[in-house]
Amino acid sequence: MEKEDFMCHASTFLLPLLEKENNTSTSEFVTKYALIILNQPLPTFTPMLWDHAQVRVCADGGANRLYHEMPPLLPHQHSELIQTRFVPDAIKGDMDSIQTEVLDFYKKLGTKIIDESQDQDTTDLHKCITYILNLTPDVDKSKLCILVVGALGGRFDHEVGNINVLCSFSGTRIILLSDDCLIHLLPKNQHHKIFIQSSVEGPHCGLIPIGMPCRSSTTTGLKWDLDNTEMKFGGLVSTSNIVKGDIVTVQSDSDLLWTISFKKL
Repeated sequence: MEKEDFMCHASTFLLPLLEKENNTSTSEFVTKYALIILNQPLPTFTPMLWDHAQVRVCADGGANRLYHEMPPLLPHQHSELIQTRFVPDAIKGDMDSIQTEVLDFYKKLGTKIIDESQDQDTTDLHKCITYILNLTPDVDKSKLCILVVGALGGRFDHEVGNINVLCSFSGTRIILLSDDCLIHLLPKNQHHKIFIQSSVEGPHCGLIPIGMPCRSSTTTGLKWDLDNTEMKFGGLVSTSNIVKGDIVTVQSDSDLLWTISFKKL
């Protein structure tokens, strides 16, 4: 019954595969990961995300990051072997940032190249999410979680555009990741249960109203819990909060962004 009452979230993708498989408390939740690489520096834990993912897509210049930055993350392996091992399933975008040598390299290794330079109304992240959703059978969409690296940092307008994409695909689990934290959407009018992976995340966290003011939010498991609390920009926003235990619950009449800090991974 509990699984029907709650929308459950767990950052088990931050755990090595073996540790995740032994984590029986959350093993019944999201089972299918996809990875999108954007054109910002790769988090140090990107190789682990790659191992969790079943589909890997680079957004335009994200392919440059994969090609050049993955070898330094695995310094004990030969760089050329790493480049031939970490090959994306597809590269999609308007193709104005990818380096010619990188494009040719992955094309020869079988990566699907999708040039959407004619579409200037959506971001490369939006294009990549659409591609992954089109690949995913409807029966599997409820189990899908899309991990996005390179979504935070760099230009602020790019960050805002990436957060806007979360709202555009509010029915899909999408997590924006950096070396410091994650961000994902908690859709309104649902009861959310967040399983904290305390070995790798926390304690600092935040809940931020997005799209419109929040008239009522209630939480458990935080140092400063909300109790039918109103939140809005220009008023109260729950930043610099702290998780107290292994489970946080959230219920709100407005979409909220959940963010939590990472420990050194």
